Amino acid sequence: MFSLARNELYRLFLSPLAWLILALSTLILAYLFLTHIDNFVQIQAKISAIPGAPGVTELIIVPLFSNTATILLLITPLITMRLIAEERRNDSLPLLLSAPLSIYQIAFGKFFGTLGFFIILLALICLMALSLSIGSAIDYGVITAGLLGLVLLVASFSAIGLYLSSLTKQPAIAAMTTFSGLFLLWIIDWAGTNQMAGESSGLFNWLSLLRHFETLLQGEVNSSDIAYYLIIISLFLTLTIRHLDSERLN
Repeated sequence: MFSLARNELYRLFLSPLAWLILALSTLILAYLFLTHIDNFVQIQAKISAIPGAPGVTELIIVPLFSNTATILLLITPLITMRLIAEERRNDSLPLLLSAPLSIYQIAFGKFFGTLGFFIILLALICLMALSLSIGSAIDYGVITAGLLGLVLLVASFSAIGLYLSSLTKQPAIAAMTTFSGLFLLWIIDWAGTNQMAGESSGLFNWLSLLRHFETLLQGEVNSSDIAYYLIIISLFLTLTIRHLDSERLN
């Protein structure tokens, strides 16, 4: 499984697309990071006299992590679209399924290989955040909770993308359906919001990927939020395994 994950990560970095996505994502987030720093410097004198005023963590790092989540929503379909769809398009999927690997090893290998790519991106973002500790005090608890939220979020994205990639042989279709599915789960709580009363449905809130991430982003680590992401990851990995298993049997 880990050998397949390593090979999958290696294959990703053989593609110019992966390098381009990594470079552009880092560049965009670095620009936003510097923008948040500039805004903080401009208002620092005004808020310094306010007791309990938000600091570097709340005004720079938390927005950076929020921007990272949005970027991940946009780039994950481009990374996951080729996982299985390209294998099917190139007629190499039967060869992979006939290899001395279990379906579990194939699915988890693809999943962890993709997740490894995003971990590299998150490590670069983490270095940006930690660089602020040189000249200011930062809240490591909020940073840790935010990074945990990003890892769980992108793991959920990857699991969903892997499953949808297994349903087609066209990477472009896999990318479009993955983005549509992720975007729906991102904003699904809007559907249950009562605009007049300012209330929203508990079910739609629970289904929203964004709502659970926002809680972690504020430094609150709740078992319900972690369980939600683990359920999403387990569900779509199971669906992928069952679908590939049915193909192997046929």
